[in-house]
Amino acid sequence: MSLLKKLQVPHVFVLLAGVVLVCSLLTFVVPSGVYDSETKIIDGHERTLLKPGTFTHLDKQFDVGNLLLGKEIETETDKATPVGLHGFLTAIPRGMERAGDIIFFIFVVGGVFSILTRTGVITAGLARLLDKFGNSGPALTMVLMTVLAVGGSTLGMGEEFIPLVPIFLLVSKKLGYDRIYGMALVMLAADVGFAASTTNPFTVCVAQGIAELPLYSGLPLRLVFFVCALTLAVGYTLRYGAKIKADPSASFMPDDKFEIEASEAQEKFNNRHLAILISSTAIFAFILFATQQFGWWMADMAGGFLLMGIVAAIIGKLSIEDSVDAFVVGMRDMVVAALVVGFARGISVVLEDGQIMHTIVYGAASVLTHVPKYVAAVGMLFFESSLNLLIPSGSGQAAVTVPLMAPLSDIIGISRQTAVLAFTSGDGFSNTIIPTSGVLMAMLSLAKIPYGKWVKFMFPLFLMLMGLSSLFLVIAVAIDYS
Repeated sequence: MSLLKKLQVPHVFVLLAGVVLVCSLLTFVVPSGVYDSETKIIDGHERTLLKPGTFTHLDKQFDVGNLLLGKEIETETDKATPVGLHGFLTAIPRGMERAGDIIFFIFVVGGVFSILTRTGVITAGLARLLDKFGNSGPALTMVLMTVLAVGGSTLGMGEEFIPLVPIFLLVSKKLGYDRIYGMALVMLAADVGFAASTTNPFTVCVAQGIAELPLYSGLPLRLVFFVCALTLAVGYTLRYGAKIKADPSASFMPDDKFEIEASEAQEKFNNRHLAILISSTAIFAFILFATQQFGWWMADMAGGFLLMGIVAAIIGKLSIEDSVDAFVVGMRDMVVAALVVGFARGISVVLEDGQIMHTIVYGAASVLTHVPKYVAAVGMLFFESSLNLLIPSGSGQAAVTVPLMAPLSDIIGISRQTAVLAFTSGDGFSNTIIPTSGVLMAMLSLAKIPYGKWVKFMFPLFLMLMGLSSLFLVIAVAIDYS
């Protein structure tokens, strides 16, 4: 714990750029290699999958013109090129290009929530909610965290919650807690749900499709796991809240004045607010339905949110000028949060450029084949958790690792369902602490919480969640989970 107290972390952009630089340097020393791949349609989406048993090492070739200026060279098929100065400097812009759909989705949703705020529905609704629960912070905490966790577990919601951070900070302030408590209400709840996945289309469904398992199979054990993980997270948050209520200096940010910009209008919740709330909820529900039934993705969802903003502005009787101004303000507030996603994506760009991503996966698979199956199952968990630092994308990590972990589980003697559980929990829980998680860093920037402060709060719980995951993996192996 003393080490965590000394932890000082630079600005998120500096931190992520540093990780990109380190990964670029690793492409010079880590052996390059590649698996053969094939393209398949998994759950309605095209996925590029690796073929187990096809890994081959690649020699490295060096060219000064390429390393410094990105000069095109005739690359031999059996050789890889390390990432030089040009590759490092262009990795982040290319990462932004690849994450463009998510970046602009965040901008749009931020603008729409700003319109909703301008109508007064959020502050009035929040006041109504606080009146209903009175001074019962624990009760409200349990309700809010459960709702968000269910959204993460069933629908894979994560980026959608980024613009909600200021709202949950306001809830935390009104209940007498600190910024970290407000952050935990939204980020921790959503991520625990995302990790303890029941029907998450971006992780468990993709992984089961790749592993050739029936979609949504093995649900009973995952439901129990979800309940246990959520109970642990809620209990940890409530304990922290009670601690700082009794002694404000016990907060991880004791010197923070917790001043937030929010509308303090005392307008009571009325029929107009109710109409906006109902229409917004209905549109949001349809967006979630469309992602499942029609294969909607970021651009489609952004369009749905734009409709939500337009309807809210009409019902709220906002002028065109007010609506546009609110939308621009909301987008402006999302600048850092959105760009963080692009910075984080730059990491996978350099690993792919230097062709060392597959080498990392191959090394882990080679180790897991030589240990007992209980140890191997837990080893899969920690491997997936570590790899998430480099591939902070659930579906992306599934496409890289599950094609190897599924047949590997056959060799080891554990079920493919167990391998999927190791993937979902390993990919998910680490998102609460890794600095390459775009969602985490975006939320921290909005909440104005230093990364080091959040890690001090979150790391003990992260270890508990990993311990819980290990326990369930041991159970899964024991009962031959299928």
